[in-house]
Amino acid sequence: MAASIFRNAGQILLPVKFAISRRLCLASQSPPQLHGFSNLDSLVSAVITAVTSCASISNCRSIHCKVMKSLSFSHGFIGDQLVSAYLRLGFTKDACNMFDELPDRDLVSWNSFISGFSRRGDLSNCLNAFSAMKLETGVEANEGTIVPLISACTETRALDIGTYIHGFILKFGMLLELRIANVLINMYGKSGYLDGASGLFEAIPIPNLVSWNSIIAVHVQTGKPEEGIGYFIRSRRAGIKPDQGTLITTLEACEELGSAKLAEAIHGFLFITGLDSNLTLATGLLSLYSKLGSLVASQKVFGHIRNPDSIAWTAMLASYGVHGKGKEAVKTFKLMVKEGVAPDHVTFTHLLNACSHAGLLKEGRAGLLSDAYKLIISMPMKPNSGVWGALMGACKKHNNIELGKEAFDNMLALEPLDSRNYLSLSNMYSSAGLRKEASEVRGLMKKRSVIRIPGSSCIEHEKRIHRFVSGDRSHPLEEEISKKLEELVKKVRGSGAWARTEFVLQDVDDEEVREDMINKHSEKLAIGREIIIRDTKRFHHFSNGSCSCRDYW
Repeated sequence: MAASIFRNAGQILLPVKFAISRRLCLASQSPPQLHGFSNLDSLVSAVITAVTSCASISNCRSIHCKVMKSLSFSHGFIGDQLVSAYLRLGFTKDACNMFDELPDRDLVSWNSFISGFSRRGDLSNCLNAFSAMKLETGVEANEGTIVPLISACTETRALDIGTYIHGFILKFGMLLELRIANVLINMYGKSGYLDGASGLFEAIPIPNLVSWNSIIAVHVQTGKPEEGIGYFIRSRRAGIKPDQGTLITTLEACEELGSAKLAEAIHGFLFITGLDSNLTLATGLLSLYSKLGSLVASQKVFGHIRNPDSIAWTAMLASYGVHGKGKEAVKTFKLMVKEGVAPDHVTFTHLLNACSHAGLLKEGRAGLLSDAYKLIISMPMKPNSGVWGALMGACKKHNNIELGKEAFDNMLALEPLDSRNYLSLSNMYSSAGLRKEASEVRGLMKKRSVIRIPGSSCIEHEKRIHRFVSGDRSHPLEEEISKKLEELVKKVRGSGAWARTEFVLQDVDDEEVREDMINKHSEKLAIGREIIIRDTKRFHHFSNGSCSCRDYW
């Protein structure tokens, strides 16, 4: 496959290479003045196009040689373009040698050199080039120099070096440059220093859209969604017209907060401004509703999308899957194919998850585990952790420990630090009564410093989000909640149902303590009048005495 792609790419480039070679040959055989400026200009333009689209180091070096013979590196900044091409292709030594060959290195040359390293996340060489620029040439830095330096610090989470550059910016009075202030906000925010990011933002006389987007995003992405929403509201009051990036981040904040009312407010804003026709935003909105437990709202949003693409179809299919609607997910998949939209590996992952979660035997092969395994390894694309996770869930249900371990090994190879993978295996061992093996998995987590983030559940009541974790006693109404929960547990026991304590993953021998841990799970603490509960993977709709998951927890 890869060889075929490269062959095709070579065939596409042949006419370009031939045209450039012919022009370079003509230029070398005849005096420049015979061709006139327009001919030289078109030649330079063709060379620049070839350099910027160059996909191999051999072609890049070939063009380099021909430029040395027939043109000047200063023509159209061809030299700078070659330096960038070498860096883009990952050949640092060639880039440095090319840069040393440049006869007149000006600020544009240095900025291009530094930017090339920044795009590769090479902070060390970024700093080396910056230091050389200051020491060897005395060229003063500008916005084009500083922005890639800060971006490299952000990419590598080098806050200490970023702080040093911030000091340089202050010393030379460059903080008033809005683009520099914006990348600094992004750097401090993504490094977890929100006070620094907020302080910089508040110091900007007139923030632009990028400024607002940055301050909203860093708060949402670092676990401060309420503050992010607060900045979004302030941006609207300041008369800023949000773009797609603003609203995607705001939808993420709604998901983190678990606020359906806030999601409806954002939906209303999209409708009023006409942005509800934006395919990316509509897809994000239907996914948000699904994650907040409102499958009906997801269906309505999808129904209003005129020409859904593969991402939108997959999002709707995934919504059915996460709500235990496996049959609807299969119908959506078939309709997607009928409409001529090609599914990808993400689509297949969600389809398998939906079938596994809903206990569909024929469609998802939940009971035919060997067939499922053969299907996965024969897929045209490489299976991701979601596919292996679906197989592992089925293995747990059907007590196939051997194949479940195989699925776990594949999941671990893809995501070695994801605690959910280890917990899935430990859960499978526990359900099979293999307490020792479950304990060994938890020991492996500890040995590899894999941190388990406690799950939480939330409920929206009177415009407030109430969030709980297992055994939580911090809520102001904790006594009333616990009392009501005890009443419900007694009624459940009175009906003959008992907690399945074999699913408790912690090493606890006391049966009463294990049962108490289940009874005070976060989902039970957060339970509302509508019996729609979400665990770590999907929603459970309780009605008429049964659950949508068909006991496929």
